[in-house]
Amino acid sequence: MDVLRFPRSLPRRARLRLEQVLSRMPSLEGRPVRVRFRPALSAWRGRLLSGKPRGTSVHAASFLRRRSIVFDAELLEHPGELARIFVHELFHLAWLRLGNPRRRSFEDLVAAEIRRHARGELGWSAERRKLPLAAVDIQGRSRRWREYVCESFCDTAAWLYAGVGRHPEFTLATSLRKRRRRWFRDVWALSSISI
Repeated sequence: MDVLRFPRSLPRRARLRLEQVLSRMPSLEGRPVRVRFRPALSAWRGRLLSGKPRGTSVHAASFLRRRSIVFDAELLEHPGELARIFVHELFHLAWLRLGNPRRRSFEDLVAAEIRRHARGELGWSAERRKLPLAAVDIQGRSRRWREYVCESFCDTAAWLYAGVGRHPEFTLATSLRKRRRRWFRDVWALSSISI
């Protein structure tokens, strides 16, 4: 927990839920990450807004350079969703520090799934980026492809560590989930997660 700086005002129930999530994960290492909650988040013209009537509603946003994650305060009323989205956002920081060989290894895993015509994903963030992909995106490793792989990584981590057994967004086949679980276990078997 030393790596994460939660607000003092975080309700006890939410703090306990997030501590449970962290106890299921390999340990975290890195400079502190500030966690904040704001009401009615939306994204508009590349900015995160709170309580403004414009933009697209979002649950959270990660600011990698600032080492900060902002969550919509409404998530405090939904502990399961808070846990899932918390892990997803945390793993955006892990993706950044994962290193090219490991990122490419996960990319290869997901590309193999697509070659087998696998449908589904482990979260809507990845699913909505997967649907419009074309073969040229995968072969050329386009920005669209790389963004999908990152979201797939983060959604997989959320599925694996959040403690949410079932969710309508978990649509990836069980056999492919097992492969992803094994990949995560192998990558962090002997080390902590750098964020």
